[in-house]
Amino acid sequence: MFTVLTCITEQHDLTLVGLAGLICFLASHCAMVLLDRATSSAGAARWVWLLTAGAAGGFGIWATHFVAMLAYDPGVVVGYHAGLTLVSLLVAIVATAGAVAAKIGYDRWVANILAGVLFGAGIASMHFTGMLAIEFPGTISWDKQFVTASIGLGIAFSIAAFRFAGRGERPILRGLAPTLLLTSGVVALHFTAMAGVTVTPGVVSLDPATLISPAIMVVTIAAVTFSLLAAGFAAAIFAVRSETKAARAERNFKLLVQGVTDYAIYMLDPDGKVSNWNAGAERTKGYSAEEVVGKDFSLFYSEEDRRKGLPLRAIETARSEGKFEAQGWRYRKDGSSFWAHVVIDAIHDEAGELVGFAKITKDNSKQKADADRIAEVTRNLDVALENMGQGICMFDKNERLVLCNKRYLEIFRFPEGSVRPGMTYREIVDVGYAANIDGAAEAAALAEAHYIRNMALIRSGVGSAVHKYASGNSIQQHVKMLANGGWVVTFEDITDRLKSEEQVAFLAKHDGLTGLPNRLQFGESVAEEMMIADRVRGNVAVIGIDLDKFKEVNDQHGHATGDKVLVELAGRLDAARQEGEFIARFGGDEFAATKRFDELSALHDFIGRLEGALTGTVAIDGFEIKTGASLGVAIYPSDADSVDGLLANADLAMYRAKQSLLQRVCFYEAAMDENARRRRALANDLWASIDRNELHLHYQVQKSVRTGEITGYEVLLRWRHHQRGNIPPMDFIGLAEECGAILPIGEWVLREACREAASWNNGYKIAVNLSPVQLGHADMAAVISAILAETGLNPHRLEIEITESSIIVDKEKALRTMREIKALGVSIAIDDFGTGYSSLETLRSFPFDKIKLDKSFMAEVETSPQSKAIVRAILALGRSLEVPVLAEGVETQAQLDTLLEEQCDEAQGYLLGKPQAMGEAVVGKAA
Repeated sequence: MFTVLTCITEQHDLTLVGLAGLICFLASHCAMVLLDRATSSAGAARWVWLLTAGAAGGFGIWATHFVAMLAYDPGVVVGYHAGLTLVSLLVAIVATAGAVAAKIGYDRWVANILAGVLFGAGIASMHFTGMLAIEFPGTISWDKQFVTASIGLGIAFSIAAFRFAGRGERPILRGLAPTLLLTSGVVALHFTAMAGVTVTPGVVSLDPATLISPAIMVVTIAAVTFSLLAAGFAAAIFAVRSETKAARAERNFKLLVQGVTDYAIYMLDPDGKVSNWNAGAERTKGYSAEEVVGKDFSLFYSEEDRRKGLPLRAIETARSEGKFEAQGWRYRKDGSSFWAHVVIDAIHDEAGELVGFAKITKDNSKQKADADRIAEVTRNLDVALENMGQGICMFDKNERLVLCNKRYLEIFRFPEGSVRPGMTYREIVDVGYAANIDGAAEAAALAEAHYIRNMALIRSGVGSAVHKYASGNSIQQHVKMLANGGWVVTFEDITDRLKSEEQVAFLAKHDGLTGLPNRLQFGESVAEEMMIADRVRGNVAVIGIDLDKFKEVNDQHGHATGDKVLVELAGRLDAARQEGEFIARFGGDEFAATKRFDELSALHDFIGRLEGALTGTVAIDGFEIKTGASLGVAIYPSDADSVDGLLANADLAMYRAKQSLLQRVCFYEAAMDENARRRRALANDLWASIDRNELHLHYQVQKSVRTGEITGYEVLLRWRHHQRGNIPPMDFIGLAEECGAILPIGEWVLREACREAASWNNGYKIAVNLSPVQLGHADMAAVISAILAETGLNPHRLEIEITESSIIVDKEKALRTMREIKALGVSIAIDDFGTGYSSLETLRSFPFDKIKLDKSFMAEVETSPQSKAIVRAILALGRSLEVPVLAEGVETQAQLDTLLEEQCDEAQGYLLGKPQAMGEAVVGKAA
């Protein structure tokens, strides 16, 4: 070692030695840097970096050797052989390139040892070849130990250098370690080898002119070396910067791609297999990168789509056109589907070769759902608009049509396709009139007038208007102005509605069946005539009209026939009417008439014409129906001073005419009003009769004609008025039915009779009359059931008496009620038989338990053969139907003998017993 140091300090120019060390350090560092570039590159770029490292590093190390050789002073003139010098340069370059290639081409320790050996041996070869290129007068001898040591040091330091080389970015000190080790190996090899050199001068001197000047060589070699190293470093720096920029861009791109979670972004190879996978793809489709990379992207399609070849067509479209874009259903790992927007872009390299595809998938399920909802709402709105009963259209601020529905076109009868969005309102008006008006000039004039008039209405803010057209149609429009200056207008064809309103208005003052004025209009007319009469000192007659026996028409022929009779008579009345005369129908068979007159003769003429119109026959459905009417007349101002007063007094006169056998027309008299007041007062007292305990019961015995034994009692109602005393049933029963008091009174009679009969110690029946009003009561059977339960009377002891007239009012309902009563165990008798309208039909319709023969037949049975024949026929009818017959009104023994002779079952009348209050003693005595 001492010899080496002595060689460096005493035999070398230290300046050049320092220059050689600097060159060696820079060359070694350049080689290591370029080795890193080659290691991180691939393909042709790696070979470029490898050759650059060999050239720059080898030349620099070779320059180190020759600068150091030029620093050596052997004491003689020294020169260099050009050929061998060039060979030594090539050896250095090849050795450096070979070491770099070995480091790259092999793994771990093999690469380090092989590279170190190649570099160390190569540098040694370069050194000794360079020594052979020295020309000087003398000879050189070598110390084998130093030579061996120099080669060993060179290889050892080189192996250590390559051990730390090629590790990319490292801290500065660790990054310089390979450079320092490689520099140390080159320096140690050179100076150790130089320490073993012995120069022996010769006799032959060299001509300096023929040799290369050492000074020139130092400058030239240094300049070339520094230039070459600078170029290598510059290339490496630019490469590092470029790679750093590219790496940063790639890193940023990866961060961007991996950071995007709303989009699935991944690459496909040219065959459609997934080559990478981002977080957005994993989030959207549920697959991890390990599960999906290498799989065909058709994995995300449905089986049906795969059968149809949709994935293959998508790839082919992207391959041929450069891009594929579509929307459709895609499927996740868990099998769920989502609506995807897919873009596939073809990716080509610099040579234009297809290297794969970039695929971006966006989950647009929410957007599709929103779009579907909007589309559904739009469809529903379209359906609603097209099915509206009103026409609707919208115009913008420039009076151009935005939209309209089908009904709008129908209302105005526009030709199909003639109205389109974008047309102005004026153009639409012109089209409408041209399509519906004959004559172009007239249509244009009407369109101009309509446009000006309607636009003035719209701009004025009038919300509603009705347009009536020559066709007879009435169209109502409603306008709503919009904030942007446009407007929405709806149109409704109200032609039918106006007709209906007119009809309603007509019906409000007219009778719906006959078309005559009704009570309301009649009252207005009378009031008007009364005002005129006051001015002209005239009179006004109000005539109340009620048809005779019209109820029989309805009962016998039905209400439809009755309505036809009313219509016919109304027509006759209207035909008989003259100017200034007014006729109305109040309802049912009630009519009224009024006339303002000065002379009674005019009134009598009017009344005569009314009678003539109402009296006669009406042919309906093959029947000839006789008609007649009762008329009551009240005159203003003598009989009343108000419309209601005149009508009330005319009714009183009319009721008097109905009760008269001879008069059909009655004029109001003051006595009528007094009778009406008494009747109203009596009706009021009837309602209070139960609370006042004014009602009581009498019983008339019923006996067997053959044996004379008692079979039962008929219950008869008596009223002892607190002021008037006893009032006959014929005076208050009809009144009770008219005012409705018959319902509570009838229930009281039934309850009281059952209570009393239940207290008797025998099994006699009681017969209770049921009025038509009671029979028509919906709950009559329930009322009877409750009374029987309350009083404890056996239902078989109760007999209900019903007249034929009670049944005829509503036969179906009456028969239903009677069946419900009979189901309780109560017997039912038909009263006043033989005086009704269809007795035989009534007997056929319902199985009565008894027939009561009307007393009118018994009154004449002794003197009238016809009456006796009728009695005999009814008794025979009863026997044939197996229904017992009871004869009423038996007052003589001869009448009773006749009944016995004709085999009548039962009888009642004054001969057998008068009606009287019943108690236990009376019951026992009668027995």
